[in-house]
Amino acid sequence: MTNGLPVSPHCRVIVDNDYQGDPDGLVALAHHLLSPANRVAAVTSSFLSPRFPVASPRAEDGAVLARELLEVVGGSSCPPVHAGSEVPFGDRCGSAASAAIIDEARRDDNLPLYLACGGPLTNVASALRGAPDIASRLTLIWIGGSLDGSAFEYDRDTGQAAAEFVLGQPYLEIHQFPLETYRRCAYSVAELEHDLNSSGALGHWLWSRFTNPPDWVRVGGVWPLGDSPAVLVTALSAESSTATLLPSEPGRSAPRRIYTELDFRLIVADMLARFRLHERQRVHGTGTPR
Repeated sequence: MTNGLPVSPHCRVIVDNDYQGDPDGLVALAHHLLSPANRVAAVTSSFLSPRFPVASPRAEDGAVLARELLEVVGGSSCPPVHAGSEVPFGDRCGSAASAAIIDEARRDDNLPLYLACGGPLTNVASALRGAPDIASRLTLIWIGGSLDGSAFEYDRDTGQAAAEFVLGQPYLEIHQFPLETYRRCAYSVAELEHDLNSSGALGHWLWSRFTNPPDWVRVGGVWPLGDSPAVLVTALSAESSTATLLPSEPGRSAPRRIYTELDFRLIVADMLARFRLHERQRVHGTGTPR
């Protein structure tokens, strides 16, 4: 096989999500892992809300699933996986995940650090409370919140105290994809099954995570890949998306961008190309593309 264009990493990424919940978090993690423009420094997991019961709700369950994905992806330099807090933000929410965020943020490196969070902000809030100095040493990408404050939004409402604490940090730069924007990542169930199952062993493993939803989930014709937009900021480019820069607030010096339009075509096209290239290289024994 011929080599493609060389792509050098331009950032480090910590990927935080509730991987045992909606499988779109695993799809986004796989995409990050196979993207040569970012270097995944660590993977951290969060717990699921008890209001939506599943068989494996713990952050540790999510860490186990993330490690399983890493084995499917393979490669010689898998990032470490750290389980997050099993309780909401408060006095007892310290965890291996928050410690890993602190350690990576304080590590000197020429590449800037992004913390891509596709779930509640408990691990992020715990890290910032334990080490306020790291707020200026990383950029948060959050898939969460809503433009309509009265709308239910899982990631914010599962950890409301954590969200309020994080969004109130004056020195933390934030890229936010709210509910109204990440819902635009609509993928028909038929396309999702076809595209993932035609993308090799990794795609087949990811599709298998969609096929056994909890009893209370009623699947329609669409399954949004709502956790995928972070790759626009870390691994691709947000130039073809649209964001609003919030005006400065008293005591806040770091910018906060709220995305209102996103280039989902770019996300999907790159994701499937990465998955299929990974399969070709796996079959031909040339290693994991990075």
